[in-house]
Amino acid sequence: MSGALLVCGTHSDAGKSVVVAGICRWLAREGVRVAPFKAQNMALNSFVTREGAEIGRAQAAQAAAARVEPEAAMNPVLLKPSAGERTQVVVLGRPYATASAASYQDMKPELLPVVLGALEGLRRRFEAVVCEGAGSPAEINLRESDLANMGLAQAAGLPVVLVGDIDRGGLFASLYGTLALLSPRDRELVRGFVVNKFRGDAAILAPGLAELSRRTGRPFLGTLPFAPGIGLDGEDSLALREAGEGAPGGDVLRVAVVRLGRMSNFTDLDPLLFEPGVAVRFTRSAAEVLDADLAVVPGTKATVEDLGGLRAAGLDRALAARARRGLPTLGLCGGYQMLGRRIVDGVEGEVPEAEGLGLLPVETVFEPEKVLARPSGRAPLFGDEEVSGYEIHHGRTARLGGEPLFVTREGGGEGCRVGAVLGTSWHGVLECDGFRRALLGWVAGVRGLGWEPGDFSFAALREERLERLGDLVAEHLDRDALLGIMEGAGRREGAGALP
Repeated sequence: MSGALLVCGTHSDAGKSVVVAGICRWLAREGVRVAPFKAQNMALNSFVTREGAEIGRAQAAQAAAARVEPEAAMNPVLLKPSAGERTQVVVLGRPYATASAASYQDMKPELLPVVLGALEGLRRRFEAVVCEGAGSPAEINLRESDLANMGLAQAAGLPVVLVGDIDRGGLFASLYGTLALLSPRDRELVRGFVVNKFRGDAAILAPGLAELSRRTGRPFLGTLPFAPGIGLDGEDSLALREAGEGAPGGDVLRVAVVRLGRMSNFTDLDPLLFEPGVAVRFTRSAAEVLDADLAVVPGTKATVEDLGGLRAAGLDRALAARARRGLPTLGLCGGYQMLGRRIVDGVEGEVPEAEGLGLLPVETVFEPEKVLARPSGRAPLFGDEEVSGYEIHHGRTARLGGEPLFVTREGGGEGCRVGAVLGTSWHGVLECDGFRRALLGWVAGVRGLGWEPGDFSFAALREERLERLGDLVAEHLDRDALLGIMEGAGRREGAGALP
């Protein structure tokens, strides 16, 4: 086959990402060489490709669904909200500019050729490209300079499928209203609807679907059932999940994750959500942080600003009390920097220098060039387990004492440990099953708990979730209609008007 499709949603978190991933996995299983694409993504959860490019974490997961290696062209523009009202603009995997909301709108005309070039390159190399929109295509205040929704569809001749989330209510009004707010020219590109997150009696839903199809002239391509636990890596705080399950006959490890204002790459904690006998809570409560078996200070896109917020909430005192009592604490990337003595930031924040929490003997100096890498090594302090991850940071952190947490493949030291306080610049290390279990076993030992690790592979679990997404598409969407839309022309005569 040869074709492309743009999946839009009535609002953020309607299910665009999972629908794109499901279609990618279904097509890949059918032997189609397929790639995902999102022209413009706003996300603080990002990923580093093998060539050292930064893209949205969801696009990396969609590439895994498509069974291809993620690359910069799959997410040519990534927006990362930073301190104050500023946003870092990442283009083709590299920092490009820092912009306000207004100045970014002025930047879009120069980014459109980059977006279209990336998409065209994918279409030349793959048989199918499944594109994901951003937010809603009915954001009429942004339509003139739109890069990701109907502006992209018009420029690239893409047919559009509109996804609505029935679980939130108001499905029919959302679908009809979105279509009604589009211009007649844009409306012609919308070829059908998909219902997402349905639970209930399909017979009761059917008359509404038929009536909306009659009023709009668009078919429903299928109804995807509510399927908890199979979502992709989240893009923003709307996707935060918490979990906890007691292990049979064992104790529960309580993990408190400090909820920062510009928290980034909180997907680092995803493996803990599936570990039996581990309860994870994202919190701003100093009492909960002090009481937890393991406290985690995650990454952030505004290290100094979030450090100030942490202090204002009294969390600095809770973390200091944990260190005095020998209670395990882990800092990841920006969280690691906060645990140190000093942060010099002339790049991301508005405050040039700040005193850290002083719990680790490290100092961080920010540089304009961002570190983007895929390091690996071992953890000599935790059974010498193999560990790998990825780095995304402007800060260069120097260890002035303590022990390195990891030894790199090249023989260097990375991260720091003093007593029960640990820190690392590497994201994704908890996905390494051996290291994660060794770390949690150490926490249980420090706390005197009878916790037993699980035996699942996180990589296998992620693959199983992608397979389930492919199953949902194969079983609940009209595959022939979907293929026809992808292979046919984007515009359909007579489809623009609404009664």
